[in-house]
Amino acid sequence: MTSNTIDAKMLSKMFLAGAKNLESKKEWINELNVFPVPDGDTGTNMTMTIMSAAREVSALGENADMKALCKAVSSGSLRGARGNSGVILSQLLRGFTKSISGKEQLTIPELSEAFDKAVETAYKAVMKPKEGTILTVAKGGAEKARELVKGGAQDMGDFLAQVIEHARYVLSQTPELLPVLKQAGVVDSGGQGLVEVMSGAYDAFMGKEIDYTISAAAQDSRSGSRSSGYQAQAEAEIKFGYCTEFIILLSKTFNIKHEMDFKAYLESIGDSIVCVADEDVVKVHVHTNDPGLAIQKALKYGQLSNLKIDNMRLEHQEKLFKMSGKETGGSAQAPDSAELPAQASAQPPKPVGFLAVSVGDGVNEIFKSLGVDHIIEGGQTMNPSTADILDAVDQVNAETIFILPNNKNIILAANQAAELMTDKNLLVIPTKTIPQGITAVINYVPEMSVEDNEVTMMQEIGNVKTGQVTYAVRDTMIDDKEIKQGDFMGIGDGGILSVGQDMLPVTKDMVKAMVEASSELISVYYGSDVPEETAAQLGRELEEAYPNCDIELQYGGQPIYYYIISVE
Repeated sequence: MTSNTIDAKMLSKMFLAGAKNLESKKEWINELNVFPVPDGDTGTNMTMTIMSAAREVSALGENADMKALCKAVSSGSLRGARGNSGVILSQLLRGFTKSISGKEQLTIPELSEAFDKAVETAYKAVMKPKEGTILTVAKGGAEKARELVKGGAQDMGDFLAQVIEHARYVLSQTPELLPVLKQAGVVDSGGQGLVEVMSGAYDAFMGKEIDYTISAAAQDSRSGSRSSGYQAQAEAEIKFGYCTEFIILLSKTFNIKHEMDFKAYLESIGDSIVCVADEDVVKVHVHTNDPGLAIQKALKYGQLSNLKIDNMRLEHQEKLFKMSGKETGGSAQAPDSAELPAQASAQPPKPVGFLAVSVGDGVNEIFKSLGVDHIIEGGQTMNPSTADILDAVDQVNAETIFILPNNKNIILAANQAAELMTDKNLLVIPTKTIPQGITAVINYVPEMSVEDNEVTMMQEIGNVKTGQVTYAVRDTMIDDKEIKQGDFMGIGDGGILSVGQDMLPVTKDMVKAMVEASSELISVYYGSDVPEETAAQLGRELEEAYPNCDIELQYGGQPIYYYIISVE
């Protein structure tokens, strides 16, 4: 028997079920991506985004009120957002939760209002919203909800079913709005992900038996993001943050019944409980989020001795930061001045710093040699989250920090980080490729103002054409080119420029499509899977083909993309 309202307990179940359903369909959604490239895909990005929030919701337990639930969903998804699809999903959740945070029971009209707010928030977050995407699917669902409310909808289950059915219909129409989807024979992958979240939530509302267990985050494979990966895992594993120990010096009777009652109380506020009673003392150990409750209960039986409270989350973070070369103070005492992190030291922050997303030891060294202060390892193979970017900002001791995403699928997450940051001025230069990022840094002039440098860098990155050579992970048709699994592809700024079974001709054809009469410089960054002599051969052939251009050949060391080539 379903209800016609939704309370916090039910909404929590619905959210967790939606997250789990998306997670179960992750690989299938990845397969819907138009570009058959072996990088971080929509299903992966959306799943990692929503699971970041799901872990926070799961940690609240079943008795959280609507306000706490909404905060967990919003903050968890915003910080965990990865890729454009993940950021848009987080903004949908942000708008939805903002609308309902003050409610106790959600009615059909209130849900409709929340859907509208979700769509409004997500559209505002995207500079140039494109129809035929997750945004269109979300808007279609909200419009159907509004229509049902006007028609006097009374049954919550029927209301939700009709909204989801219409969202599926809108999803089926996305190929008519985006020709590239139609040619590839797929619907929008982000829209599909949203429908899966909605479908899982509906199943929970209708009482379907669902495993609501949310597993800990998997360790992030990117070496530069170990800290945030482990930190997410810690948030899931450390449900109760304070390790609390003390001895009760008994002044009142403490028999078996008292001991059992005391243990039961501790279990209601925490876990990892040890309660050992002797004649005059009771030794207590508990992990809890409110040590004061355990202490107040214990004081009813006597005075306390050997009281010790440790913040396990901070201790865990300290270990993580030390692993990544960043040190912070522990939970018990303030560190010595020699142990203070850079920002807390006596050295004043410098005026301007740089943060770049990059992958490949050669490319990383190029950025460092140009003055970039910190590298976020990631990009094509794994899009860093908003939290990853915020964590990296802490590593740069500067008042103003330029962020170079170097990937079109990371720009929204970088913008979101800039919005969330309060104590530093973060400026995102919307670099879509590694060569654009390198060009931006090269054109930075310390003597110029921040504002003038921002304008200059934005102008200069527009003069850079980038091509990248990789391989296809599946058969598809795109840009009127038939692509077979295993083919080499030359991908330019606007689409696929060349396809074939031989890497060298594919690469040369890609460069040919990029070079113009006014071109002066061709920069080639060869990846970890390309032998030096093979790259040198490409360099010689480019010199012969384009005598009026300077050819720069550099080791990039990037995975997956055999060559990253820029033309200026």
